[in-house]
Amino acid sequence: MTNTDRLVATFASSLNIEASQVVDGLEYNTIPQWDSVAHMVLVAALEKEFDVMLDMDDIIEMSSVKIAKDILAKHDVVF
Repeated sequence: MTNTDRLVATFASSLNIEASQVVDGLEYNTIPQWDSVAHMVLVAALEKEFDVMLDMDDIIEMSSVKIAKDILAKHDVVF
């Protein structure tokens, strides 16, 4: 499983959406499933899946799938 596959699976399961919806352009609060509570569930799941610890600035900044990839890349996760 690639890191992209892992990211898509984590987003899909955390937000309870179809994997096909997890695209770079998917943004926070643009679908009902990605609200503030789901955002924290997603952050925890990403930290666990990729064995990273995100700081508060990253958590606040993570407003799209693309930005999530960029943030994880800072922690040496390659996409």
